[in-house]
Amino acid sequence: MLVFPVLGSLYQLVNQPTDNVYSLVTPLDQATPFIKYFALPYGVWIFYIYVCIVYFFFKDRPSFYRSILLYTVCALTCYVIYLVFQTTVPRPVVVGDDPFAMLMRFIYKRDQPFNCFPSIHCFSSYMVMRMIWQSPARNRKNVSLITGMSLLIILSTLFIKQHVIMDVIGAIALVEIYNFLFIKLPALHKNKVAAERREFQA
Repeated sequence: MLVFPVLGSLYQLVNQPTDNVYSLVTPLDQATPFIKYFALPYGVWIFYIYVCIVYFFFKDRPSFYRSILLYTVCALTCYVIYLVFQTTVPRPVVVGDDPFAMLMRFIYKRDQPFNCFPSIHCFSSYMVMRMIWQSPARNRKNVSLITGMSLLIILSTLFIKQHVIMDVIGAIALVEIYNFLFIKLPALHKNKVAAERREFQA
């Protein structure tokens, strides 16, 4: 898990504006309201991801290693995309002195309005949700908790105007592509080889 601080350091290097910055804002994004209360699930995102991955470590070791692999390749892919296709999202002016408004201003100050597509918050939240769906350790409680929290974080990226719908779609597509390449495809090949070996032995 030491890969996480390394990836975080790399992100800081690409979290700067470039000469060409694009916008993927759609009319639906413009119609989506700004809701500062979603700053809370957005803010606890990284702790939530850590908790999920540690949970996999104790309950489903293969899902733990798959999560580390998927997170790493997805994050590195995002960084490459940020370097060649940087997008931004217009931010509203945050008013008020309540805890949610202060947290919202802290989030905006800490994370520049660049490097939006695909969303790291969204791909990682979708990733742990995807993992629990296919984990042998799944049960009604952990599936409900992880699915609910992941969806809440994904929605929060839209409601605090940190990301747009295309950022979410790109994040989900990224996980699905690498999940197929690194998990499903090797499993299919392994099953095929095993079937051929059984047929040969028969």
